[in-house]
Parts: sequence; C-alpha cells; structure tokens
Amino acid sequence: MSAGNLLPLVAFIVALGVISQVLADRFQVPSVLFLIIAGIAVGPEGAGFVTRQSFGDSLSVIVGLSVAIIVFEGAFHLKVEKLKEAPSAAFRLVTIGAAIALIGTAVAVRFAIDGATWGTSLLVGALLVATGPTVITPILGVVPVRDRVAAALETEGIVNDVTAAIAAVVIFDALQPGASDPYSLAPEFAQRLGVGLLVGLVVAAVIWYVLGNVDLSPGNAPQNARLLTLAGAIVAYGAADTIATESGVAAVAAAGIILGNADLPYEENIEEFKGDVTLIVLSFVFIALAALLNFDRLLELGVGGIIVVLAVALVLRPLLVFLSTSGAQFTKGEKLFVSFVGPRGIIPASVATLFALELQSHADELRAAGEIAQAELVATQANILVGTVFLVILATVVFEGGLARKIAEYLDVIPMRVLIVGGGKVGRSLAERLEDRGENVVLIEHDEEIVERARNEGFTVHKGNGTDTEVLRSAGAENAKIVAAATGDDDANLLVAQLASSKFDVETVIARANNPDNVDAFEDLGVRTISASMATAWALDNVIERPALSNWMTELGRSGDVQEIEVTAEDLVGRTIDDLDDELPNGVLIALVGRDGNNEVPEGDFTLQQGDHITFLGRKDAVHEALARCHPYD
Repeated sequence: MSAGNLLPLVAFIVALGVISQVLADRFQVPSVLFLIIAGIAVGPEGAGFVTRQSFGDSLSVIVGLSVAIIVFEGAFHLKVEKLKEAPSAAFRLVTIGAAIALIGTAVAVRFAIDGATWGTSLLVGALLVATGPTVITPILGVVPVRDRVAAALETEGIVNDVTAAIAAVVIFDALQPGASDPYSLAPEFAQRLGVGLLVGLVVAAVIWYVLGNVDLSPGNAPQNARLLTLAGAIVAYGAADTIATESGVAAVAAAGIILGNADLPYEENIEEFKGDVTLIVLSFVFIALAALLNFDRLLELGVGGIIVVLAVALVLRPLLVFLSTSGAQFTKGEKLFVSFVGPRGIIPASVATLFALELQSHADELRAAGEIAQAELVATQANILVGTVFLVILATVVFEGGLARKIAEYLDVIPMRVLIVGGGKVGRSLAERLEDRGENVVLIEHDEEIVERARNEGFTVHKGNGTDTEVLRSAGAENAKIVAAATGDDDANLLVAQLASSKFDVETVIARANNPDNVDAFEDLGVRTISASMATAWALDNVIERPALSNWMTELGRSGDVQEIEVTAEDLVGRTIDDLDDELPNGVLIALVGRDGNNEVPEGDFTLQQGDHITFLGRKDAVHEALARCHPYD
C-alpha cells in the first residue's frame, strides 16, 4: 500500500483506539476487550477495512516499535519498592511458572491438535508463556488490586515478554534445516538476552547522564526530557534487534526498569507523556493484529483448539500460580484472581505472525521445487502455529481480560479505598497519615494547582468535583470504606457526606465543619462531624493538661500508632486477652476491645469472640505486627 493510502488507515485505527479507550474508562472494563472487538469489526471477518495487505511489508516494523514503547512504559513503572511486595512469588512466576507454561502448553498442543509436530508445539508453548504489559496494564488500570498482586502480575508480564520472545526465536532457528545442534539453544538464548540487557544498560546510562548533567534549555526542559526518554527507548530496541533478533524487547525492558528507579529529573512529566503515547500505540497494535484474525483458521483447529485453551487457562495457569505463590502472603482469593486473569498479549501474536509468514514462504519454495508433501506439512504447521496462538489470545483476552473486574469483585481482592475530598493542607495531612498506616487513599480535588502539588508529593489524586456523583463513582466510592469530606466549604462537605451515605452506602462518612455553628446541622443529618475550631481547642487543652500524651499523639504515624482491627483469626476465638498478650511483640498495648457497639478496657480474663474490635496502641512496627496476628487476611 502507498504512503498516501496508509496514512488515512493509520489515522482511522488510532481514532478507533481512542474511542475504545474512552468506552473502557466509561464502563470500567480493560481496554483490550474493546480494542480486540474493534479490530475484528474492521478486519476481514468484519467490514474488511483493514487486511494484511493494508500495511504491505511495514506491519512487523510498526508492531515492533509499538511493542518497544509499551514494554518500556510498563518497565518504567516497575519500581523496586513494588517488587519488594512479592519478591518470591514474582521470581517463581518467571522461572518455575514459565517452565510449567512452556512444557505444559507444548504437551497440550502436541496431543490435542491433529498434525502438530513437537517443534511447532514447543514454539506455541514458548510464545504462550508471555502475558505482557499490553494486557496486564489495562487490567490493573480498572482493577486496583493490592501492591503485592500488581507487582507479581507486572513483573511476570514484563520478564516473560522478554524471555518468551527470545526463547521462541531460538527454538524457531533451531528447527530450520541445517540448524546447529540442540545443545546450542541455551547459549544462544543467553547471548540474545545478554545483548538486550547490555544495550539497555548503556542506553539507560546515557539518558541518565544527559538528564542529570546537560542543560536541556530551562524553558523546555520537561518536554526535552520526555522526548529524549522516548527516543532512548526506540534506539535501544532498534540497536539491540539489529545485533540479535528479538533482543530489542530485552533492551527496552532493561532500560525501562533502570530509568524508572533512577530518580530522574522531570520523572512525573516523563511518566505522563509515556502513558499517553502508550495508549495510542497500544490501540493501534491491538486493532491492527486483531484485524488479522482468520476465523476459518481458528475453526480448523476443531475440538483440539478448545482443549488447548482450557488446558492453558484452567489447568496450567492455576497450577503454576499456586506453586509460585506458595508461602507468599497471598490470600486464596488473590491466588485465584492471578490464576484466572492471565490473558496473552501482543508479543505472542506478533512473533507468531512473523513465524507463520516465514513458514508460508518456505512452503512456497518447496512447492516450486516439486516437494509437495513437505510443502503441505510446513503450511499445516504454519496454520497450527498462528491459529493456536491467536485462539488462546482471543479467548483469554475476551473472557479473562473482559471479566477481570467482575472476577476481582467476586473474589473480593480489590482493597477497600479511603476517599478524601479536598486536597488542601488538611486533606493531604490526613492522607499522609492514613497511607503511612497502609490504607489505599485517593484524594479528590478539582483545583489544578492543588492537584499538581498533591501528585508531586506522591499522592494518588482523582481530578474532579467531589460533590458530583459521577466523580465520586469514578474515584471508587462504590468500593470505599471511608469517605472524609475535608474541604474548606461546609456546604460542599455536607453534600459529599450525604452522597457518600445515600448513593454509595459507605460504612464510615466523616465531614469537616469549618464553622462551629454548622456542627448541629451536620449531626442532625446523621453526619459524623469534626469541628475545626473544637479540634484546635482540644489540641491546645492536651498540650496544657497532658503534655506528654500530646507530644506522643503528635508523633502518631511516625514513631507510634493507634489502630483498631476486627478479629478474624479463627485460632484466637475463645482465648483470653492474657493469651493474646503473651503472643504480641514488645512495645504494643491492648487499649480497648469493642463488642456490639460497646467499648471497654479489657481485663486479662476477657474472652475474645469472632468480630470483636481490638484497639492497639504503641510503637508503629509492633502495632502492625499485632494487626497481622489478629487479622491475617488483609
């Protein structure tokens, strides 16, 4: 296709992708579902606007660069702090888990699909190891799971994208006529991976040095930093891929992880820019590849194809997840969520398409040479390869990706949120203390300057007016356990409190009353109210009458803590306070026990019941250890 005809096609695909992203945000569904549906709709199986011939020979280059940007963006967000949330689980997912996926999938393909050779089966197995940031990032965008779950999924996606692509290329090369002996597979894999890591390290070092030591024109420094980082990702991919095929994915992953943890200047600007670029290329690549789906080829797989999909999604995936997360602090629901949300992404689709084209070309050469039987065998393997890979991608994206939020809600793996409406000094101070105690806090603020300041301080901020029902809903009010109205406007605080109670049935709603004359009006409507003037008076009184306690309370969230938790540990039911006290660490006291709405300072022989609420007071780390003992499933 000529450049003149290709331009409107690309513009059409990007526009369709943006519409899909908007719909995904509106319906809180991972965008990959709408993107793949859009691709099918405009492809040969639908309207026929987009076909393989539409891109000529440029599709593999476009997809490769798009994948480079997507993988780099995902790796850039993979912080060391997040990796520490689930290091053992993440490591086992990319080692033991990957091995189980490769071998198990190969066995399923070999015995379930008629005509599949061991070589083709191993190729499919290697490719379907990869989940990837192309599918995981959109899912985590609408399913805010705990950090340990997100860290495991993101690490698995990025690392397995790299290793799966390289492993598949090595296996494919080994299957070619005249290839070197099988014992060279491991060294070849290591060589390609090493090239990628080395190129990624060099590019990251150059970008880090330039951003930190070179004057980027003060007026345009943020923009220049964004462009330099994006260019670095593309250069890393191109350079590594030129040296060794598919090592470019390893290069951008390595560069992304290094730069994402290097404390770069203008990091916020870089992340925001890359996120927008990623949405565009993600939209393009998914729609373009979905348009290549051939339903006849999928149907040719017959029952064997369905068996492979079921084996991959319902047998191998849960098996490798439960083995990988054994001993990690994952709840049963979180293990099941990771088991049933592992859709395959762009890397398997793009590499499988490349391999299929090469195999079809080889089949044509064999036909021209008169070797018809051998040509038919090669063509059959090409169809099995691309058909099986696309069938698994289609099934897992539609069912696992599309239903990810429903699965998460059913398994109860989305942590309850704390919404604070008002990002001023009061709201940010409250958010800081709550986040320090492990709460999942979201600030809601409409003032752009305050939003920017709060984000720069590291808070999660949802921009919008907290008195708007839709803004509260999109910020997560339907899954909020606490809503705190902390603006400087009493009318706004009252409206927020009423909406949280009546529309979203939030368990705890608290409002700030700036004018003490409004306290009675708030409380008449059933809103728990904190008067700013009264709170100040209490603080002053504590400083005068109880200076030691006042000083300690001021340090809460730093060196000390007070926390209330519900008793859910089954082995504590029927035991006494003395029994529990013997198991608690030094530096923590049991201050109160609440039952049926009544609170009391417990005696040593007080017997605990399921659902009791215990208030711990003491050193922060000791308090958190006590919480984990009484409520181990949070």
